[in-house]
Amino acid sequence: MSEHNLAIVILAAGQGTRMKSATPKVLHRLGGRTLLGHVLRTAESLGGDLVRVVVRYERDRIVESLADYPGAVPVDQDDVPGTGRAVQVGIEALPDDFDGDVLVLSGDVPLIEADTFRAMLEEHRTRGAHATLLGAHLADPTGYGRVIRDDAGMVERIVEQKDATAEEAATTEINPGVYVFRAASLRDALAQVGTDNAQGEMYLTDVIGILRRAGHAIAGVTAPDARAALGVNDRVQLSEAARILNSRIVRRWQREGVTVQDPATTWIDDTATLAPDVTILPNTHILGATTIAENATIGPDTSLVDTEVGAGATIRRSDVNLAVIGAGVNVGPWAYLRAGAELADGAKAGTFVEIKNSTVGAGSKVPHLSYVGDAEIGEGVNLGAGAITANYDDVNKHRTVIGDHVHTGSHTVMIAPVTLGAGAKTGAGAVVRKDVPPGALAMSVAPQRNLQGWVENNRSGTAAAEAAIQARTAQEATDGE
Repeated sequence: MSEHNLAIVILAAGQGTRMKSATPKVLHRLGGRTLLGHVLRTAESLGGDLVRVVVRYERDRIVESLADYPGAVPVDQDDVPGTGRAVQVGIEALPDDFDGDVLVLSGDVPLIEADTFRAMLEEHRTRGAHATLLGAHLADPTGYGRVIRDDAGMVERIVEQKDATAEEAATTEINPGVYVFRAASLRDALAQVGTDNAQGEMYLTDVIGILRRAGHAIAGVTAPDARAALGVNDRVQLSEAARILNSRIVRRWQREGVTVQDPATTWIDDTATLAPDVTILPNTHILGATTIAENATIGPDTSLVDTEVGAGATIRRSDVNLAVIGAGVNVGPWAYLRAGAELADGAKAGTFVEIKNSTVGAGSKVPHLSYVGDAEIGEGVNLGAGAITANYDDVNKHRTVIGDHVHTGSHTVMIAPVTLGAGAKTGAGAVVRKDVPPGALAMSVAPQRNLQGWVENNRSGTAAAEAAIQARTAQEATDGE
């Protein structure tokens, strides 16, 4: 299909008003890609080297989205409305001598798989058809154009719902907007398409009737899964398409050796990569370009975005974004790893720990109730509960450097920029404002003062004051015996 015998025209010019969004419909996201991105990815897999994307509404944003698909060339639709005109400008942008087949796709129909298109192309060429369309049967076809066949079962025409008679509207076979045409036949037919309809648009569907009246064969292929052939026109259909796609993705990874304990509550983007023997527990989202190595366990109640997870790592009830997690690392529960967090092999980020833009060395532990920002932590470090790297001075961010095998006492605050040398230690509650030499103990020493009778004098009549009086009276009685 790659020797200039196949061109692909993708329709992406519409606004999609039913989405009720400032974002063009084809740029709404589904499983880690835009709707248009899914269609472009499928087009790439077909091997067609002539891909034209027809744009109009918010054209600059859509053209920008094509950067990841270098084979796709944008084509501007003019003021003439309708899918027929969109296809016409698309084929006008093809080489003048192109005489192969044209596959017409819609940028808002993201779930049709490449094998369905290959079946269409095979049927089209085997039967020598001038046009082949994809049909789908729906129990409730409301909102879709209807495929009208003659008594022999051949495709006769397609009628948009707003132009259909009551009898035509009762037809259950819908037109998802996917076609294959002979290029020459398509050019000739489009030249005959007018705008005499309820919307004053140039309909691509009129081409079917024109070719049929000219005596040309029109083939039809039925979609194996009608749900996958449906377009996305509003937020309800977007969520329905998301669930269909996610079920497909989850099943694919299960067949590749991934254990997904509860597919109904597991969401995996099409852009993520999982290795065999990964285990995914309930209520887990694996999003973006996340990669997970073998034997890792993710979840429950976990979200990973654009994150790299090493072999045998465990992440529980945590939120992780743009982080690198090494082999055997233990994260959570209730950890928050932000952009730039890198945990080396065997490290730990425990309960209620937040880490951002920091490296944690091999075997080091940030066990609980700690914030680590803009820091470099060496190997074998143990930060006590409540450790904080105070990285922000209200103007600039500064770094904290912690050497190998440093142990800090509970509630140590390190005021950046500061360095703790290898093997150093801190006392509980230490506020570290200057560098600590290797092997030194840093303490914030202040004598404890007990102000006798303060509660009774300043909180008279409270339960605390009464309890204090009773306890002191009992102690005095004991001391007097």
